[in-house]
Amino acid sequence: MPAPLDLDQLQTFIAIADSGSFTKAADEVHRTQSAVSMQMRRLEERIGKELFVKEGRTNRLTENGERLLTYARRLIRLNREVLAAFDDASLEGSIRIGTPDDYADRFLPEIMARFARSNPRVELSVTCEPTINLQEQIKRGQLDIAIVTHDSDRGTSEVVRREPLLWVTSANHSIYKEEVLPIAVGRTTCMWRRAACDMLDSMGRDYRILFTSWSATVIIAAVLSGQAVSILPECALRPGMRVLGEADGFGLLPDVRIGIMRGHSSHPELVDALARHISESLDNISLPQADETGQIDFHGSGYGRSKRVRSAQLLPGW
Repeated sequence: MPAPLDLDQLQTFIAIADSGSFTKAADEVHRTQSAVSMQMRRLEERIGKELFVKEGRTNRLTENGERLLTYARRLIRLNREVLAAFDDASLEGSIRIGTPDDYADRFLPEIMARFARSNPRVELSVTCEPTINLQEQIKRGQLDIAIVTHDSDRGTSEVVRREPLLWVTSANHSIYKEEVLPIAVGRTTCMWRRAACDMLDSMGRDYRILFTSWSATVIIAAVLSGQAVSILPECALRPGMRVLGEADGFGLLPDVRIGIMRGHSSHPELVDALARHISESLDNISLPQADETGQIDFHGSGYGRSKRVRSAQLLPGW
């Protein structure tokens, strides 16, 4: 039976990959540079592949190194979760988290499961509100942390994920071909609404706002029923939708930046722990990807940042 991988070596490997330097990684893991070099030689021997290639003063990962990095991060995270689950001195208390419902369905299951496994004694109180409301609740001390749509004009947030903002319509209707386009959007303060209206104005496309709501459920219902076209982030796509692209006469919209906002909590250690889980979970979420023909795969298992999806029909089964 092959010997298991050394977690210390994997931790050092991640530090090198993140910093691009053996020297910086040595400082981070509190080892000498020679010890770090020896660890990596042993790891390469254990894997049987070259993991780094030298480029000037930096160390770039090889293709095999990139493959290993994904597994290494997952193994280190799992190790932390196991230790936390059996730690009698683990974090305790309650924490209040907010998120728009656009993100809740896709992101919360992963975040809540990961956090609960690592911190079984912490109670999570979840609020679903639009970003603008969450920002106010953070300022008033009513939330400890929030997942928001990043808006540099309304407070600061730490951006942890980017996704394309997409035009969507019903796969079973042709409402997007109407001379005056009916659209379903958020309220007047919604950034996505402004982006959609600005794009339609620049295209010279006539439109009318048929439905207005803060609720993603309402917007999605309007789209799936064939009553209106809307804009949604990639994470909010549903079976029965069709993504509209430039071939359909719809211009590209700006990417959605998803960020974390922190409040002034009396339990900063809980906020830090949950923020870490949010960041790691969003980095690990798999979304439907488009192939060369524009078809979206709902069953793929790829991880990482989403890419822009072109015109395609969303099939049932996601």
